Amino acid sequence: MLINCAAYQDGRKLGDIEVEDISIYVEKPECFVWVALKDPEPAELDKMKEEFGLHELAVEDVRHGHQRPKIEEYGESLFAVMHTIEMNDDGELSVGEMDVFVGPNYVLSVRTRTLHGFQEVRARCEREPQLLKQGAAFVLYALIDHVVDNYLPVLDRLGAEIDDVEDRIFERHNLAASRQIIEDLYSLKRRLVMMQHHVAPLVEAVGKLTGGRIPAICEGMQAYFRDVYDHMDRVVRIIDGRREMIVTAIQVNLGMISLAENEVTKRLGSFAALFAVPTMIAGIYGMNFQSIPELHLQYGYHVCLAVMLGIDIVLFWRFRKAGWL
Repeated sequence: MLINCAAYQDGRKLGDIEVEDISIYVEKPECFVWVALKDPEPAELDKMKEEFGLHELAVEDVRHGHQRPKIEEYGESLFAVMHTIEMNDDGELSVGEMDVFVGPNYVLSVRTRTLHGFQEVRARCEREPQLLKQGAAFVLYALIDHVVDNYLPVLDRLGAEIDDVEDRIFERHNLAASRQIIEDLYSLKRRLVMMQHHVAPLVEAVGKLTGGRIPAICEGMQAYFRDVYDHMDRVVRIIDGRREMIVTAIQVNLGMISLAENEVTKRLGSFAALFAVPTMIAGIYGMNFQSIPELHLQYGYHVCLAVMLGIDIVLFWRFRKAGWL
């Protein structure tokens, strides 16, 4: 589906144009065309390939989709693949794809499997005609910057979930609750690993536009791409930090479970000792021997009960003092 098709000159929008007129404006050195597509049909891609003269391999990548984030150079043009990451109400991540063709006089952006639009990027560029004069390279920068900025709200929500789970770790709970905490932590770790898988490759790709041999189309834009590279590096560092927090939280939760089990073991051991002493004494005097000491005393039974009770009181006091009961 065609979202936008507009021509620009000297940083200002000339107006929307027909797809059939794209090649006319592309041939004008002072103009560039910016086209946006969403989930295009094969026929639409073929038409764009014809109008812009796109490289066949890059078009095939768009047709097949699910490409690794990258920036490739085809002659005087660039082909960039970025992944968008969105979080639904259930906290699950959905990954979309943004493919961008950049030439000296054109920008073609193709987004698939994502509901998030890029109208904000177009509006931002049109509000800054001095920067839009840079042409297609500035649009590429603005698109990458927008994609990277949208990673941060997702990381913030994941960070809030981590904080919530960490608070639950130190609450008194049963084994089922502890198991649920571990499952939640692994779910968070899985989503962060998923984010890193889709974000990290683009860092290396954008790094190629910040220094050394850079494509001719990006000349003079190194500072802007360095800025977005710094943003991406920050995102990757946040992801690494969150993953370390989760690993630590899992270890702490397992430690809390061990402490709880130790507490249960100490309680059981204490109660077993309280019952063991009377059982031992009763067992001794239950033997069928004639010469057991004090066996025939008139108050032997009461003395035996008093000794059992006294020993248990002393043991209970010591266990309570030690914190076992």
